[in-house]
Amino acid sequence: MIADRVKNEGKGRSRPLLALAGHVSTAIDWSGRIVAVACLAVMFALLFVNVVLRYTLSDGIAWAYEIHAVLLPWLVAGGVVAAAAQGRNIRVSILPGLLGETARRWLSIAVHLAVAVICITVLWSSQPILKASQFQSLATLGIKQVWGYASLLFAFGGMGLIALVETARLLFGGDAECGVAEDSSLT
Repeated sequence: MIADRVKNEGKGRSRPLLALAGHVSTAIDWSGRIVAVACLAVMFALLFVNVVLRYTLSDGIAWAYEIHAVLLPWLVAGGVVAAAAQGRNIRVSILPGLLGETARRWLSIAVHLAVAVICITVLWSSQPILKASQFQSLATLGIKQVWGYASLLFAFGGMGLIALVETARLLFGGDAECGVAEDSSLT
């Protein structure tokens, strides 16, 4: 986990900044986990109750078929944010493995900055979708579609913040890891 990396990094004045980076990463990680677990629990409970009602009363909860349109994107967003906070992703580690520590740090900084720029671009370009979804409602629930699309803000905002925190950590002397790709899979 990113927060674990900062424990023994840095010396002098940069140590508090590295510790802050670790705390921010941990908080974002937990927010993703909480969102994912809450969404999964609610979807499972509603599905279970709906099945029981259909088999016992021959009638289910009408809106139980629509709730996934709001909760599934949030479940995915929570998982993406937790994975990003833990430094787990799909990656090819050949180039970082060939580089020395300084070059690996600069490559890592470039990658994290690219991720931050992509996240900011997605957040900026998703604004028309978010604005349009304010006027669309789910038929049975009456909930605005914007609640599902808001997961974009959480996912890409969280990943972008993690990328910026990692960039700062690396600039203040943090280690540029070159872990084994198999160890970084969040499955």
